[in-house]
Amino acid sequence: MISSAFLPTNRLRTAEPTFFPFDGTLANFRRVFSDSSFYASMKVSLAVVGVTLVVAVLCAFVAALALSRFRFRGRRSFIVTILVVQMIPAEGLFISQYQMLDNWGLVNSFLGLSIVYTAAVLPFTIWMLRGFVSGVPVELEEAAMVDGLSRTQAFFRITFPLLAPGLVASGVYGFLQAWNEYTLALVVMTDPDQRTLPLWLQGLVEANRATDWGLVMAGAALIAVPVIVFFLFVQRRLSAGLVAGAVKG
Repeated sequence: MISSAFLPTNRLRTAEPTFFPFDGTLANFRRVFSDSSFYASMKVSLAVVGVTLVVAVLCAFVAALALSRFRFRGRRSFIVTILVVQMIPAEGLFISQYQMLDNWGLVNSFLGLSIVYTAAVLPFTIWMLRGFVSGVPVELEEAAMVDGLSRTQAFFRITFPLLAPGLVASGVYGFLQAWNEYTLALVVMTDPDQRTLPLWLQGLVEANRATDWGLVMAGAALIAVPVIVFFLFVQRRLSAGLVAGAVKG
């Protein structure tokens, strides 16, 4: 993808592939940056991802804490409901979701898309965080409370720092789901001025004439940059979160 982004169209269509574009061009990237709709779509995507990530991780964290640390009526039914929701294909909810957002006046709104993204990400995020919270012994909090801390102080000073890898791992999952999602955005964001980046990229593919694949590859490479940057910032916490609980003793 990166190699093709630096090649002109005539080089892309040759029979001989070019793996290292030493004599490539930046023309494809210049055309992307000169497209005002690229910046508008990036603003929409960043807004949607930001709202989805914050709300989903916060709500999932509170729910996971309740499921792991407290016993209440309906707890087991709630856990089963989370699993059942995971089994429903996303496409089976499109009509009802669109009608719901249309009734609320949130079609073609980043807030409306953020709501449905949060609902899609939340079940798996709750299930993931519940495993992390359950992996932290409650005896640590009890010992802190014996030393004079309140339950809230014991949680935030003892347990919460240990849950940071889990929060990062859950955040990465939510970020990728919201940043790369296409089909739901296609249903909700019908206004060309309210497109997310995947919809903007799809708009570069011409149906009636030859597609400028150099432009498409340059756009795809730029869309991948925020994901790479995000991983560079959280990779240490992410690796710790993915292997947390793998070794006992």
